[in-house]
Amino acid sequence: MKILLKKISGITLIVLGIFGLFLPFLQGILMIIAGLTILGDKKLLKLIEKGKEYLKKRKSKYKK
Repeated sequence: MKILLKKISGITLIVLGIFGLFLPFLQGILMIIAGLTILGDKKLLKLIEKGKEYLKKRKSKYKK
């Protein structure tokens, strides 16, 4: 039961974080990181890191 509650709360935070990326009143990245921390899935953490690197590259490309 405890594991199920942990997975549900982690996934909920990730989904809210994705919505938070587009809504101004939610902190999207923080919620995604909190959800991944709760889940503790290393594959998902690597995926988020790749996504952050991609966004940084795109941001620097348009800054010039």
